[in-house]
Amino acid sequence: MIKKDILILGIESSCDETSVAVVKNGREVLSNVISSQIEIHKLYGGVVPEIASRNHVMNIDGVYNEALSKAGVTINDIDAIAVTYGAGLLGALIVGVNFAKALSYATKKPLVAVNHIEGHIAANYIAHKDLQPPFACLIVSGGHTALVEMKSYNERKLIGTTTDDAIGEAFDKVARECGLEYPGGPNVQKQAQNGTPCIKFVDNINAKKDTFNFSYSGLKTAVINYIHNKRQKGEEINVPDICASFENEATNQAVDKSIMAIEKLNFDKIVLAGGVSANLKLREKMQTQAEKIGAKVYFPPINLCTDNAAMIASAGYYNYINNKSIVDPKTLVPTSNIAL
Repeated sequence: MIKKDILILGIESSCDETSVAVVKNGREVLSNVISSQIEIHKLYGGVVPEIASRNHVMNIDGVYNEALSKAGVTINDIDAIAVTYGAGLLGALIVGVNFAKALSYATKKPLVAVNHIEGHIAANYIAHKDLQPPFACLIVSGGHTALVEMKSYNERKLIGTTTDDAIGEAFDKVARECGLEYPGGPNVQKQAQNGTPCIKFVDNINAKKDTFNFSYSGLKTAVINYIHNKRQKGEEINVPDICASFENEATNQAVDKSIMAIEKLNFDKIVLAGGVSANLKLREKMQTQAEKIGAKVYFPPINLCTDNAAMIASAGYYNYINNKSIVDPKTLVPTSNIAL
Protein backbone atom coordinates (compact mmCIF):
# COMPACT_ATOMS: atom_id res chain seq x y z
CA MET A 1 0.00 0.00 0.00
CA ILE A 2 1.39 3.40 -1.03
CA LYS A 3 1.31 6.00 1.71
CA LYS A 4 -0.82 8.98 0.72
CA ASP A 5 1.18 11.72 2.43
CA ILE A 6 4.95 11.82 2.83
CA LEU A 7 6.51 14.00 5.52
CA ILE A 8 10.10 15.14 5.10
CA LEU A 9 12.12 16.73 7.89
CA GLY A 10 14.55 19.24 6.37
CA ILE A 11 17.76 20.48 8.02
CA GLU A 12 19.77 23.48 6.77
CA SER A 13 22.99 24.90 8.27
CA SER A 14 25.17 25.84 5.30
CA CYS A 15 25.92 29.43 6.35
CA ASP A 16 24.46 31.57 9.13
CA GLU A 17 20.87 30.31 9.42
CA THR A 18 20.02 27.28 11.52
CA SER A 19 16.78 25.92 10.15
CA VAL A 20 14.58 22.84 10.50
CA ALA A 21 11.28 22.31 8.68
CA VAL A 22 8.58 19.74 8.10
CA VAL A 23 7.11 19.63 4.58
CA LYS A 24 4.29 17.40 3.31
CA ASN A 25 4.47 15.97 -0.22
CA GLY A 26 7.16 18.41 -1.24
CA ARG A 27 4.80 21.39 -1.44
CA GLU A 28 2.99 22.01 1.84
CA VAL A 29 5.01 23.59 4.67
CA LEU A 30 3.87 22.43 8.09
CA SER A 31 6.69 24.28 9.86
CA ASN A 32 9.81 26.19 8.87
CA VAL A 33 11.79 27.42 11.86
CA ILE A 34 14.79 29.66 11.18
CA SER A 35 17.31 30.96 13.69
CA SER A 36 19.23 33.75 11.95
CA GLN A 37 22.65 35.03 12.97
CA ILE A 38 22.53 38.23 10.91
CA GLU A 39 22.66 40.56 13.91
CA ILE A 40 25.74 38.72 15.24
CA HIS A 41 27.67 38.85 11.97
CA LYS A 42 26.78 42.52 11.35
CA LEU A 43 29.39 43.32 13.98
CA TYR A 44 32.09 41.87 11.71
CA GLY A 45 30.80 43.05 8.33
CA GLY A 46 30.18 39.49 7.13
CA VAL A 47 29.86 35.88 8.21
CA VAL A 48 32.65 34.61 10.49
CA PRO A 49 32.75 30.83 9.91
CA GLU A 50 33.81 29.78 13.42
CA ILE A 51 31.16 31.96 15.06
CA ALA A 52 28.54 30.61 12.66
CA SER A 53 29.47 27.01 13.53
CA ARG A 54 29.31 27.61 17.27
CA ASN A 55 25.88 29.20 17.00
CA HIS A 56 24.60 26.29 14.91
CA VAL A 57 25.71 23.93 17.68
CA MET A 58 23.86 26.02 20.29
CA ASN A 59 20.68 26.44 18.23
CA ILE A 60 20.03 23.26 16.28
CA ASP A 61 18.45 21.13 19.00
CA GLY A 62 15.97 23.84 20.01
CA VAL A 63 15.13 24.64 16.38
CA TYR A 64 14.51 20.94 15.69
CA ASN A 65 12.12 20.57 18.64
CA GLU A 66 10.28 23.75 17.72
CA ALA A 67 9.84 22.60 14.11
CA LEU A 68 8.26 19.32 15.18
CA SER A 69 6.04 21.09 17.70
CA LYS A 70 4.81 23.70 15.20
CA ALA A 71 4.08 20.99 12.65
CA GLY A 72 2.11 19.03 15.22
CA VAL A 73 4.08 15.84 14.60
CA THR A 74 6.71 13.67 16.26
CA ILE A 75 9.81 12.16 14.71
CA ASN A 76 7.85 8.92 14.38
CA ASP A 77 5.58 10.60 11.83
CA ILE A 78 8.52 11.60 9.62
CA ASP A 79 9.21 9.46 6.55
CA ALA A 80 12.71 10.70 5.74
CA ILE A 81 15.30 13.26 6.84
CA ALA A 82 16.77 15.62 4.24
CA VAL A 83 19.90 17.63 4.97
CA THR A 84 22.08 20.13 3.14
CA TYR A 85 25.46 18.44 2.72
CA GLY A 86 26.98 21.16 0.49
CA ALA A 87 27.86 23.64 -0.72
CA GLY A 88 28.57 26.04 2.12
CA LEU A 89 30.88 26.76 5.04
CA LEU A 90 32.38 23.44 6.03
CA GLY A 91 32.19 23.99 9.78
CA ALA A 92 28.57 25.08 9.52
CA LEU A 93 27.64 22.14 7.28
CA ILE A 94 29.22 19.68 9.71
CA VAL A 95 26.75 20.69 12.43
CA GLY A 96 23.63 20.07 10.35
CA VAL A 97 24.96 16.94 8.68
CA ASN A 98 26.08 15.33 11.95
CA PHE A 99 22.75 16.16 13.58
CA ALA A 100 20.88 14.60 10.64
CA LYS A 101 23.14 11.53 10.58
CA ALA A 102 22.65 10.90 14.29
CA LEU A 103 18.89 11.38 14.00
CA SER A 104 18.69 9.05 11.00
CA TYR A 105 20.84 6.40 12.63
CA ALA A 106 18.90 6.51 15.91
CA THR A 107 15.43 6.48 14.34
CA LYS A 108 16.17 4.25 11.31
CA LYS A 109 14.68 6.96 9.06
CA PRO A 110 16.14 7.24 5.52
CA LEU A 111 18.67 10.04 5.09
CA VAL A 112 18.55 12.14 1.91
CA ALA A 113 21.54 14.29 0.91
CA VAL A 114 20.52 17.60 -0.70
CA ASN A 115 22.60 20.00 -2.78
CA HIS A 116 21.97 23.47 -1.36
CA ILE A 117 21.27 24.89 -4.81
CA GLU A 118 18.71 22.15 -5.47
CA GLY A 119 16.99 23.47 -2.38
CA HIS A 120 16.84 27.02 -3.69
CA ILE A 121 15.25 25.80 -6.92
CA ALA A 122 12.74 23.71 -4.94
CA ALA A 123 11.60 26.78 -2.98
CA ASN A 124 9.55 27.54 -6.08
CA TYR A 125 7.68 24.23 -5.82
CA ILE A 126 6.46 25.34 -2.41
CA ALA A 127 5.41 28.78 -3.66
CA HIS A 128 3.88 27.65 -6.96
CA LYS A 129 1.83 24.48 -6.74
CA ASP A 130 1.45 24.37 -10.54
CA LEU A 131 5.16 24.59 -11.35
CA GLN A 132 6.65 21.50 -12.96
CA PRO A 133 9.78 20.92 -15.04
CA PRO A 134 10.93 21.46 -17.70
CA PHE A 135 11.95 25.09 -17.25
CA ALA A 136 15.01 27.34 -17.19
CA CYS A 137 16.22 28.53 -13.81
CA LEU A 138 18.36 31.55 -13.00
CA ILE A 139 20.30 30.90 -9.79
CA VAL A 140 21.58 34.09 -8.18
CA SER A 141 23.29 34.13 -4.80
CA GLY A 142 26.48 35.08 -2.99
CA GLY A 143 28.24 32.01 -4.32
CA HIS A 144 26.49 31.31 -7.61
CA THR A 145 25.28 32.96 -10.76
CA ALA A 146 24.12 30.29 -13.17
CA LEU A 147 21.51 29.25 -15.69
CA VAL A 148 20.23 25.70 -15.39
CA GLU A 149 17.95 23.73 -17.67
CA MET A 150 15.67 21.70 -15.40
CA LYS A 151 14.67 18.64 -17.42
CA SER A 152 12.91 16.93 -14.53
CA TYR A 153 12.78 17.21 -10.74
CA ASN A 154 16.06 15.29 -10.50
CA GLU A 155 17.73 15.97 -13.85
CA ARG A 156 19.33 19.28 -14.70
CA LYS A 157 21.90 20.66 -17.10
CA LEU A 158 24.17 23.62 -16.39
CA ILE A 159 24.06 25.90 -19.45
CA GLY A 160 25.74 29.03 -18.08
CA THR A 161 27.74 30.14 -15.06
CA THR A 162 29.86 33.01 -13.83
CA THR A 163 33.40 33.16 -15.13
CA ASP A 164 34.51 35.15 -12.08
CA ASP A 165 32.44 36.74 -9.30
CA ALA A 166 28.88 35.75 -8.43
CA ILE A 167 26.27 38.52 -8.52
CA GLY A 168 25.68 38.32 -4.75
CA GLU A 169 29.39 38.61 -4.09
CA ALA A 170 29.47 41.76 -6.24
CA PHE A 171 26.51 43.22 -4.31
CA ASP A 172 28.27 42.55 -0.99
CA LYS A 173 31.58 44.09 -2.10
CA VAL A 174 29.91 47.19 -3.52
CA ALA A 175 27.91 47.54 -0.30
CA ARG A 176 31.10 47.34 1.77
CA GLU A 177 32.81 49.95 -0.38
CA CYS A 178 29.80 52.23 0.07
CA GLY A 179 29.98 51.82 3.85
CA LEU A 180 26.74 49.83 4.08
CA GLU A 181 26.06 47.19 6.72
CA TYR A 182 26.01 43.43 6.19
CA PRO A 183 24.04 41.88 4.51
CA GLY A 184 24.98 43.96 1.48
CA GLY A 185 22.30 43.04 -1.05
CA PRO A 186 19.21 44.37 0.79
CA ASN A 187 21.07 47.55 1.76
CA VAL A 188 22.21 48.24 -1.80
CA GLN A 189 18.60 47.80 -2.91
CA LYS A 190 17.38 50.19 -0.21
CA GLN A 191 19.87 52.86 -1.24
CA ALA A 192 19.10 52.32 -4.94
CA GLN A 193 15.44 53.09 -4.37
CA ASN A 194 16.47 56.66 -3.48
CA GLY A 195 18.95 57.03 -6.33
CA THR A 196 19.07 57.40 -10.11
CA PRO A 197 20.90 54.96 -12.42
CA CYS A 198 22.84 57.81 -14.02
CA ILE A 199 26.40 56.37 -13.88
CA LYS A 200 27.75 54.06 -16.58
CA PHE A 201 30.30 51.72 -15.03
CA VAL A 202 30.93 49.19 -17.79
CA ASP A 203 30.71 50.02 -21.50
CA ASN A 204 29.92 46.51 -22.69
CA ILE A 205 28.18 44.66 -19.88
CA ASN A 206 27.32 41.78 -22.21
CA ALA A 207 30.81 41.10 -23.51
CA LYS A 208 30.04 37.38 -23.23
CA LYS A 209 26.91 37.81 -25.35
CA ASP A 210 27.57 34.70 -27.43
CA THR A 211 27.31 32.44 -24.35
CA PHE A 212 25.03 32.05 -21.37
CA ASN A 213 27.96 32.80 -19.04
CA PHE A 214 28.10 35.77 -16.69
CA SER A 215 30.85 38.12 -15.53
CA TYR A 216 30.58 40.47 -12.56
CA SER A 217 34.22 41.11 -11.68
CA GLY A 218 34.58 43.96 -14.18
CA LEU A 219 31.44 45.71 -12.96
CA LYS A 220 32.42 45.30 -9.30
CA THR A 221 35.92 46.63 -9.96
CA ALA A 222 34.59 49.58 -11.96
CA VAL A 223 32.33 50.62 -9.08
CA ILE A 224 35.17 50.31 -6.55
CA ASN A 225 37.51 52.33 -8.78
CA TYR A 226 34.84 55.01 -9.27
CA ILE A 227 34.45 55.40 -5.50
CA HIS A 228 38.23 55.44 -4.92
CA ASN A 229 38.72 58.13 -7.56
CA LYS A 230 36.00 60.27 -6.01
CA ARG A 231 37.59 59.95 -2.57
CA GLN A 232 41.06 60.82 -3.86
CA LYS A 233 39.70 63.96 -5.49
CA GLY A 234 37.72 64.90 -2.40
CA GLU A 235 34.47 64.82 -4.38
CA GLU A 236 31.05 63.94 -3.02
CA ILE A 237 30.12 60.26 -3.18
CA ASN A 238 26.44 59.86 -3.98
CA VAL A 239 25.75 56.41 -2.53
CA PRO A 240 22.12 56.13 -3.74
CA ASP A 241 23.13 56.91 -7.34
CA ILE A 242 26.06 54.50 -7.19
CA CYS A 243 23.82 51.73 -5.85
CA ALA A 244 21.08 52.44 -8.38
CA SER A 245 23.56 52.42 -11.26
CA PHE A 246 25.30 49.25 -10.10
CA GLU A 247 22.01 47.46 -9.46
CA ASN A 248 20.76 48.49 -12.92
CA GLU A 249 23.79 47.06 -14.75
CA ALA A 250 23.98 43.92 -12.58
CA THR A 251 20.32 43.04 -13.09
CA ASN A 252 20.40 43.88 -16.81
CA GLN A 253 23.01 41.20 -17.39
CA ALA A 254 21.06 38.61 -15.38
CA VAL A 255 17.80 39.33 -17.20
CA ASP A 256 19.32 39.53 -20.69
CA LYS A 257 21.05 36.16 -20.33
CA SER A 258 17.91 34.53 -18.92
CA ILE A 259 15.68 35.75 -21.73
CA MET A 260 18.26 34.64 -24.28
CA ALA A 261 18.32 31.19 -22.66
CA ILE A 262 14.58 30.54 -22.65
CA GLU A 263 14.32 31.72 -26.25
CA LYS A 264 17.13 29.37 -27.27
CA LEU A 265 15.59 26.46 -25.33
CA ASN A 266 12.09 27.32 -26.58
CA PHE A 267 10.77 27.36 -23.00
CA ASP A 268 7.87 29.45 -21.75
CA LYS A 269 8.94 29.45 -18.08
CA ILE A 270 11.84 31.11 -16.27
CA VAL A 271 12.34 30.42 -12.56
CA LEU A 272 14.44 32.54 -10.18
CA ALA A 273 16.23 31.01 -7.20
CA GLY A 274 18.75 32.06 -4.55
CA GLY A 275 19.15 34.99 -2.19
CA VAL A 276 19.50 37.65 -4.89
CA SER A 277 16.17 36.56 -6.39
CA ALA A 278 14.67 38.69 -3.61
CA ASN A 279 15.93 41.82 -5.40
CA LEU A 280 12.89 43.81 -6.50
CA LYS A 281 14.55 45.42 -9.51
CA LEU A 282 15.58 42.00 -10.82
CA ARG A 283 12.03 40.70 -10.42
CA GLU A 284 10.50 43.74 -12.08
CA LYS A 285 12.82 43.62 -15.09
CA MET A 286 12.48 39.87 -15.53
CA GLN A 287 8.70 40.14 -15.43
CA THR A 288 8.67 42.92 -18.03
CA GLN A 289 11.05 41.21 -20.45
CA ALA A 290 9.44 37.78 -20.10
CA GLU A 291 6.00 39.20 -20.88
CA LYS A 292 7.36 40.55 -24.15
CA ILE A 293 8.09 37.03 -25.38
CA GLY A 294 5.05 35.39 -23.79
CA ALA A 295 6.94 33.66 -20.99
CA LYS A 296 5.93 33.29 -17.34
CA VAL A 297 8.22 34.13 -14.44
CA TYR A 298 8.26 32.22 -11.16
CA PHE A 299 10.05 33.37 -8.04
CA PRO A 300 9.70 32.38 -4.39
CA PRO A 301 8.38 34.73 -1.69
CA ILE A 302 11.06 36.74 0.07
CA ASN A 303 11.11 34.47 3.13
CA LEU A 304 11.97 31.47 0.93
CA CYS A 305 14.70 33.25 -1.06
CA THR A 306 17.19 33.14 1.79
CA ASP A 307 18.45 29.92 3.35
CA ASN A 308 15.73 27.81 4.98
CA ALA A 309 14.99 24.17 5.66
CA ALA A 310 11.60 24.06 3.91
CA MET A 311 13.31 24.28 0.52
CA ILE A 312 15.71 21.49 1.57
CA ALA A 313 12.78 19.30 2.62
CA SER A 314 11.05 19.96 -0.71
CA ALA A 315 14.14 19.02 -2.71
CA GLY A 316 14.60 16.03 -0.42
CA TYR A 317 11.06 14.87 -1.14
CA TYR A 318 11.67 14.68 -4.88
CA ASN A 319 14.94 12.85 -4.28
CA TYR A 320 13.25 10.45 -1.88
CA ILE A 321 10.27 9.49 -4.05
CA ASN A 322 12.60 8.96 -7.03
CA ASN A 323 15.09 6.95 -4.94
CA LYS A 324 17.84 9.54 -5.50
CA SER A 325 20.59 10.63 -3.07
CA ILE A 326 19.46 8.32 -0.27
CA VAL A 327 22.64 7.75 1.70
CA ASP A 328 24.06 5.72 4.55
CA PRO A 329 24.07 7.95 7.65
CA LYS A 330 27.43 6.49 8.68
CA THR A 331 29.18 7.62 5.49
CA LEU A 332 27.70 11.00 4.46
CA VAL A 333 30.43 13.66 4.36
CA PRO A 334 29.72 17.41 4.17
CA THR A 335 31.36 19.15 1.24
CA SER A 336 32.09 22.87 0.97
CA ASN A 337 32.09 22.89 -2.84
CA ILE A 338 29.91 20.72 -5.05
CA ALA A 339 28.97 20.99 -8.70
CA LEU A 340 25.64 22.42 -9.76
